[in-house]
Amino acid sequence: MGTILADFLIETPSGYYCRYGDFFIDPILPVDRAVISHAHGDHARPGHERIYATAGTIAFMQVRFSKQSVKSYHPMAYHESFSLGEVQLTLIPAGHILGSAQILMQYHGVSYLYTGDIKMQDDPTCEPLETVQADVLITETTFANPAVSHPSAGTEIRKLSSTAHGIMLGCYSLGKAQRINHLLNQYCPEKTVYVHHSILPMHRVYDRLGLVPLRYEMYHRKAMKDGQHKIYLVPPLTFNNYYRASNVLRVFASGWKRLQQHNDMELYISDHVDWADLLVFIGQVKPREIWTVHGDGRLLADYLQEQIAVRVLI
Repeated sequence: MGTILADFLIETPSGYYCRYGDFFIDPILPVDRAVISHAHGDHARPGHERIYATAGTIAFMQVRFSKQSVKSYHPMAYHESFSLGEVQLTLIPAGHILGSAQILMQYHGVSYLYTGDIKMQDDPTCEPLETVQADVLITETTFANPAVSHPSAGTEIRKLSSTAHGIMLGCYSLGKAQRINHLLNQYCPEKTVYVHHSILPMHRVYDRLGLVPLRYEMYHRKAMKDGQHKIYLVPPLTFNNYYRASNVLRVFASGWKRLQQHNDMELYISDHVDWADLLVFIGQVKPREIWTVHGDGRLLADYLQEQIAVRVLI
């Protein structure tokens, strides 16, 4: 059993850095070699020289950063191992959005698993989460709180069938919008889904690379005025700017309670693991140590203090 290196991955001003392979994971500033877990803006930034990620993540980054120069993209298939320095890396499906990946790193007989953002709930629009065992689990703790329990997405989306009134549905443009679209197609087939113009490019990537078809229409000025059972998917900024909209019901899809306030209906749909799923995931990975990122890991550390060493990655 190899020795775990406390400095294998450290937080720097540019992002999480592995000096043993000379690369960064999800860096926030431009770097030479970046391994990207998924294409959300808090993980994928422009300006890197070389980017290693799944083909799906690269496709989204090329759309989002079309005006940014990147010397080279290196698309890596899931389960295809590659080396950076002395570190062997493998991308494992994370179940968060299309193309999202956990990053398994192996060095001198020790395995380190960086989760990125993960989801265990069923979601046909992206590759399902896979679990692998690792000595060190470097995990997100977005909802690492025993008080948080995400309901079934199918049960939540069915709420929207309780009204024929038009709905303005706020959701993140990448991943959440496409998942909501598919859920509406599946559980609320009477609804016509309209997509905001800023969401459309991400839908187009899903149309090209996605795992299931999406039924939707491009929003136009008369869309919500003509008939009933219309749902307009909009990004958060648009949703917030139209807080006085009187001709539609306001709904926002999120796992955060604060984002449900002052809306006409609650819609708790999250693309992260909740407390129970996080514990199941940890049990499957069977780590010797846990390092936490992206959230508050203190409650997890308290809960596991007599079982597994948990520390905040710094």
